[in-house]
Amino acid sequence: MDEGSLLTERFEEHRSHLRAVSYRMLGSLAEADDAVQEAWLRLRRSDVSEVENLGGWLTTVVSRVCLNMLRSRETRREDSLDAYPAHPADPAVGREDTVDPEQEAVLADSVGLALLVVLDTLTPAERLAFVLHDLFAVSFDEIAPLLGKSSAATRQLASRARRRVKGAPLVAEADLARRRRVVEAFLAATRGGHFDDLVSLLHPDVVLRADQAVGPTPRPLVVTGAVTVATGAMAAVRRARATQPALVGGTVGLAMAPLGRLFLVLRFTIEDDLITEIDVVAEPERLAGLELAVLD
Repeated sequence: MDEGSLLTERFEEHRSHLRAVSYRMLGSLAEADDAVQEAWLRLRRSDVSEVENLGGWLTTVVSRVCLNMLRSRETRREDSLDAYPAHPADPAVGREDTVDPEQEAVLADSVGLALLVVLDTLTPAERLAFVLHDLFAVSFDEIAPLLGKSSAATRQLASRARRRVKGAPLVAEADLARRRRVVEAFLAATRGGHFDDLVSLLHPDVVLRADQAVGPTPRPLVVTGAVTVATGAMAAVRRARATQPALVGGTVGLAMAPLGRLFLVLRFTIEDDLITEIDVVAEPERLAGLELAVLD
C-alpha cells in the first residue's frame, strides 16, 4: 500500500468520530461534512509522521475549523445555517454534493433536538468547551490551547454552558416527572395519530393559543375544546416527528426543531393530569426570549 492510500485509510478510521464532533459543534450536517473535509485537506498538507495519536490530532484540527466557522457565523449574524462554504470533494475521501434530509433528520433526532437548539444559543467558545469536554471527554488542558485560554477559564466556560444546557426546573422533581409523563403522552398520541388517546389527555374546555397560525397568512389563533384541539393536533403528525420534550421556562414543554432549527414551542398548563391550556409560540422574537434547556 502506498503512502497516500495508507493516509486515506488512517483518516477513514476516524471519519465517523470527526463527523460526530463537527455535527454537535455546528448543528448542520452539511457544515459538519465541510469541516471533516477541511481536516482531510489539512492532513494531506501536514507531516504527521511523528504524530503518535492521529485521532487526537484530527480532533484538534476539526475543532479549530468548527470554531472558526462558528465565529464567522456569529460575525455575520446569520439566522439561517443552510448556507455553508463548499470544498471540492477529494476523490479519495470526498462526500456527496448534497445531504439527504432524511439522514440529517435521523441524526438530529439521535443527538437530541432540544440539545441542538440549546447548543445554538451558546457562544462559540462555550459550545466548543462543552461539546469537547462533556460529550467527548476531552480534557480541559487539551481544549484550552484551542481557545487561547487557561484550563481554569476553559473549565468555567464549560460550566456556564452546562448550566444553560441543563437549565433550572422551577417545580419540584415529582411534579416535573408528572408533567413530563403527560407531555410525552401528548407527543406520543400525536405522533401515532391516536385521536382518542389525545382527547383523554385534554381537559374538555382546554384552550389553545397560538401567536401565529402556520401558513401563508400568519395570524393569532385561539381554539377551545378537547375535540377541536385534538383534531388540529392530528393535522400536525408529520411536524410532531421533529418535536421533542424540553425544559421551557423551568417546566416541561415541547420544542419543534426540524433538523435542530427551532421552529415553535408548545407550553402547557396541566391540572390534575389534564392539559388545560396550550400556548404555541412561533413568533421569532418570543422564541428568542424563551429559556430552553435539555431534560435529563
